[in-house]
Amino acid sequence: MSESTKTYLLQGGLFIVTLITTTMAGAEWMFEGTFLPVDGVARLGWDQFLAGFQFSIPFLTILTVHEFGHYIVARINKVRVTLPYYIPFWIGIIQTIGTLGAFIRIKEYIDSRRQYFDIGIAGPLAGFVVALGVLWYGFTHLPPPEFIFTIHPEYQKWGLDYANYAYQNLPPNVAVLKLGDSLLFGFFKEYVADPARVPNPFEIIHYPYLMAGYMGLFFTSLNLIPIGQLDGGHILYALIGRKAFQWIAPTLFILFIFYAGLGLFKPTDFAVPTDSAFFEMLGNFALYMGLVVLACSRLSTNRMTSLLIALSIIVVQLVLTWIWPTLEGYAGFVAFAFILGRVLGVYHPETTLQEPLDTKRQLLGWLALVIFVLSFSPQPFQAI
Repeated sequence: MSESTKTYLLQGGLFIVTLITTTMAGAEWMFEGTFLPVDGVARLGWDQFLAGFQFSIPFLTILTVHEFGHYIVARINKVRVTLPYYIPFWIGIIQTIGTLGAFIRIKEYIDSRRQYFDIGIAGPLAGFVVALGVLWYGFTHLPPPEFIFTIHPEYQKWGLDYANYAYQNLPPNVAVLKLGDSLLFGFFKEYVADPARVPNPFEIIHYPYLMAGYMGLFFTSLNLIPIGQLDGGHILYALIGRKAFQWIAPTLFILFIFYAGLGLFKPTDFAVPTDSAFFEMLGNFALYMGLVVLACSRLSTNRMTSLLIALSIIVVQLVLTWIWPTLEGYAGFVAFAFILGRVLGVYHPETTLQEPLDTKRQLLGWLALVIFVLSFSPQPFQAI
């Protein structure tokens, strides 16, 4: 068996496994259960698995179109790339979306600012168009509001006024998840859907097309963050050039990680009496400091400069939350900021060819940044 055949079999196998894991994950979101024998959690079966295709197929379509957007444009530019590698990820006892995404591997060095732009922008634009179609279908084909009683029969005693009762006094081991609106998702809810059928924000996870479209927008916005070697980084680098990007990218990264950790720890936390809870909080704070320091460690070739930047971020966070205790970022972005700063990198590889972009590409580039703003949710997942 040739090496290329083994690679194709691996890629095809990963896709099939990812289709299975995203289908299982979709079913778990829809029916609030698991396929594993877990005490106190509804056990899902074959019927629920088949229903999970309502999530996995539209979601993987968005992801696949995104990756093939990169692939096709790379081939047009005569850049050697692989077919997509899908990354399945399913735990069962913890709800996931069944995948960590997909990637194509570029097999040669790209030395052109224009090529980086063309390949980088193709994926997000293609996936975004499909995500819009999924959201349009989902919001224009909503079931009657009574549908929620098939998922939560316990809500029937309150009728359609369940939102005023269902989320009060939840048991300690029970949490409900709310999807935070982006500008675009909010537009669909407000102007496309039948208002009488729009589900409560805490129940959208049970609507597979809405969930798939939402996750499509979420991953599109993450990819379009204009930092490092994310798609948005390639786009911004090509738009403004190397010198400007090397200043703007680290500034945006500092703002991103600052927002992510804002409010995670507050000065009042350190006034807790010296007991086990206090020392647990100190341990968590030390872990957070370590993550920020490592995430910022490549911002400068001077280690002391990187350390001072990291410590300044933490100090300013504490000062601002002392003045305005209600200030809060989104702690869920901390892990992504760490991966971005430590693994993916904040800066962009330099290219010898610094050809300026033509007007058409410039317009597409700024359109991509507008799409980032429209798709980005400052608080994407909120649990109570």
